[in-house]
Amino acid sequence: MWERTLQDLIRGLRANKSDESKFIAQAVDEIRREIRSKDMELKAAAVLKLTYLDMMGYDMGWASFNVVEVMSSARFHLKSVGYLAAVQSFNQDTDVLMLTTNLLKKDLSSTPSDIAVTLNGISHIVTPDLGRDLSPELIAMLNHSRAHIRKRSILALYKVIVKYPEASQNGMGRLREKLEDQDSGVVAATVNVLCELARKNPRDYLPLAPQLFHLLTTSSNNWMLIKIIKLFGALSPFEPRLVKKLQPPITDLISTTPAISLLYECVHTCIIGGMLQGASGYALARTCISKLAAFIQDADQNLKYIALLAMVKIVPSHPHLVAEYQETILASVDDQDISIRMRALDLVSAMANRDNLQSIVQQVLSHLVRAGTSSSILPTAAQSLAQHTVPASPTSVKPTIVPTQSPAYRLVLSQRILDICSQSTYDNIVDFEWYLSVLVDLAYVANVNIGSKIRDQLVDLVGRVKAARRYAVKLMVKVLSDDTFSGDGGDESSCAEVLWAAAWICGEYCSELTEPQKLLTYLLQPRIANLAQDIIAVYIHAATKVFGFWATELAQRWDDDLLPEIRNVVDMVIERVSDFNSSPHIEVQERRTLYSCSHSSGKIFLRTDLNLKTDSASKMLLHHHSTQSQNHGFLKACILFGHCSLHTNLILWHLLHKRACLYRTGWI
Repeated sequence: MWERTLQDLIRGLRANKSDESKFIAQAVDEIRREIRSKDMELKAAAVLKLTYLDMMGYDMGWASFNVVEVMSSARFHLKSVGYLAAVQSFNQDTDVLMLTTNLLKKDLSSTPSDIAVTLNGISHIVTPDLGRDLSPELIAMLNHSRAHIRKRSILALYKVIVKYPEASQNGMGRLREKLEDQDSGVVAATVNVLCELARKNPRDYLPLAPQLFHLLTTSSNNWMLIKIIKLFGALSPFEPRLVKKLQPPITDLISTTPAISLLYECVHTCIIGGMLQGASGYALARTCISKLAAFIQDADQNLKYIALLAMVKIVPSHPHLVAEYQETILASVDDQDISIRMRALDLVSAMANRDNLQSIVQQVLSHLVRAGTSSSILPTAAQSLAQHTVPASPTSVKPTIVPTQSPAYRLVLSQRILDICSQSTYDNIVDFEWYLSVLVDLAYVANVNIGSKIRDQLVDLVGRVKAARRYAVKLMVKVLSDDTFSGDGGDESSCAEVLWAAAWICGEYCSELTEPQKLLTYLLQPRIANLAQDIIAVYIHAATKVFGFWATELAQRWDDDLLPEIRNVVDMVIERVSDFNSSPHIEVQERRTLYSCSHSSGKIFLRTDLNLKTDSASKMLLHHHSTQSQNHGFLKACILFGHCSLHTNLILWHLLHKRACLYRTGWI
């Protein structure tokens, strides 16, 4: 049999780690025998061991009555063990709590040491019923002669008010008196309790404002000043006059205090209390922002975080002041701490306006540049495109994409760029050609699955801004001529969706093209077979529109010397479109069929027409009527295709009827 002390129990647990459950079962049996002893010393030792086991997760609810017995001991060292066990094991449903009311009242009128341990116990085990029964005694204890008892009573009264709110009606007067207590600890405890109580209904505590203001201007206790300022932050929305009254002392604290915690609480109270509004709050706002900017530059990560969080709340009212520290804020976007990076992005998003949008976007975009880029400045869109559109030699090896951040963070950066620029329907953008370049740059450097959003914004932007369409078409031609996206069409992070937008824009606004026939080679190149089927369908669709526009231009400035070029282009188009005959995608099949039908009809007409160069006029007339239906079939095919304008189709029909221009030999 092992000794009956707690130390021996702990030693035994350490010595029996291999069979701990068996050892504890034996120990609990021993404790059950000891706890029934009439020897209070032995009973208290058993309760103490049982409390230790309860801390390890073993239930001691079966010994609740024995705990109350130890609590009633006249000896302080035994009573403290009983209260410790009660604090550790009792809860709101413990049935023996109803037996403790008289015991607690008796201990509250005992010696100061007994009162102290009792107040501590009450704050942990109080229930609504105990709060109702003990509140008069606790309120009376607020006038105890000893300061530490008054302080403990105030804190215990808070726990009673939480469980039994009606106690505040009688206790509030005494708490107000304690704000003028001679002991600073009692005053601090009172301020702490009032600050916590005011969270639920601050309006009820407005009458305390004069006394709290006096403490704010006279106290040197930083901890208590923090609580007072928090309390004023909750009160000021209900009393506008407090704002003007509080501005001078809070400004003085912000300017002079070396305590960072107090400084931040002053700034936070100014924000939530509306003290930065109006002309009188402008100087205070500038002071607050300068202090927060210093926090951002501090090595302490916690200070950086709370400073960024506070600046986000100041931006709506003073964006121009926050913008003065733009470089400092943007430096946090690349911080090692992900939480700081996210708060910095929130702040950057909130501070963006027409004046600083371009610089913000360029700097955020620079964080997405692929590893290995030596320059710290992101190249312009023109430079980026020039790098990507240089024809690659067969032996050239593309650099491996190594993201500078995790994919998740790169995705957040990319989405923030799009959100910042598109907010309020592109209200902050003054140069839409610049933003088109940004979208293309983002597609190249994002290396995350953001292509669909870039596609949507490209199409939306070009549709809204007519003045930017020529530049957009020029930009999209360069994108289509580059194999960066088409080579990785199966990779979700390749942003291949931008090709969908590029093809659609070039087809829809083909009148802005300078060399339509050249674009046809990009739209129908063999490597587009690697792309998604919906992108291929748009490619074929756009190719039909571009070919129609090109044919219209030729019809208006026809010359016999153009026929070889026409022949080569038509043959190339028919040959490359036929590569999609086996496509499993129904939309690709449909558009390929309509495209082939239209070009085949035109070619049949040309062949027939060339055979008539020596026939009589009557045969030509007959052929005119026969081919009329063929060209109507061609026109119908174009119209069924869906997007070619009626004017373009009529010009195509007119082109096919220019007999004199088509009397050429060698047509195949």
